[in-house]
Amino acid sequence: MPISPLADGPPLDTVLLRTFLEIVDSGSFATAAERLSLTPSAVSGHMRRLEQIAGASLLARTTRRLELTQAGDTLYAYGRNILDLEREARAKLRGTPLRGRLRIGASEDFAGAWLPQVLQRFRQWNPEATVELKVGITADLLRQQERGRLELVFGKQCSRVEGSGTLLWEEPLVWAFSADQPLPAEPPLPLAVFPEPCVYRESAVRALGKTDRVWRIVFESGSMAGCLSAARAGFAITVIADSQRSEGLRILGSEDGLPELPMARFYAFASGDNPVSTALIEAARSAGQSRFSQRGLRD
Repeated sequence: MPISPLADGPPLDTVLLRTFLEIVDSGSFATAAERLSLTPSAVSGHMRRLEQIAGASLLARTTRRLELTQAGDTLYAYGRNILDLEREARAKLRGTPLRGRLRIGASEDFAGAWLPQVLQRFRQWNPEATVELKVGITADLLRQQERGRLELVFGKQCSRVEGSGTLLWEEPLVWAFSADQPLPAEPPLPLAVFPEPCVYRESAVRALGKTDRVWRIVFESGSMAGCLSAARAGFAITVIADSQRSEGLRILGSEDGLPELPMARFYAFASGDNPVSTALIEAARSAGQSRFSQRGLRD
């Protein structure tokens, strides 16, 4: 059925917008259906209805993936703002903002790249709630959560987590090195990594183990800033999430003889049904996922 413009047609439905944003953010119809507790056919139905209301195709389908059309990209930006405003209005209408102290843990990459946006949104919605933050390695933070020291942990994994974790977004891991220093001409390949256990370290070692490339760990630091400093100085190559790209670094790939790395998946792990935790998780999803709205989507 051809789609015709409906400038004076029915209003945009927030339920349909939420489905659309979830498809874009999660990367596929199937994952969106799982997250929204809908059937795949219901998700497809939501998209058909939204495109009819919008009067434009929102996703361009190819044999391998889905991509946002120009209209889809526009509606994504407006849709995100519409849902944020709806959430803010609901918080205001409650009359009593969320209160309480929340002890959270965050991996350093999350704290450095994403937490400022998350806290900004959270503060707007819940100005009377307080947060206590501990930064560390995801595995250590989860152990502290098990001991009752943290209510919420933001961390990363390279494999899907079933059950307790809420998937916020996923993005590629990349090899990073100095933007103005040449790669070492002679083996071994120098690496800068976190101490064990670390999913970035494990991913690098596993990927290099499938090649004949000789490598050696020459720099180890419990700080992301330390590993990035080693990379910027040309002392060693390190592994980062794509969103951590920054000045002074260049990304290495197959043309440099380096293997492909897996996706990094950022999760929120909540220890219980806490309304303050729920609000902060929602703020994290809103702040993080919108960054990846223009990447290619899996069909």
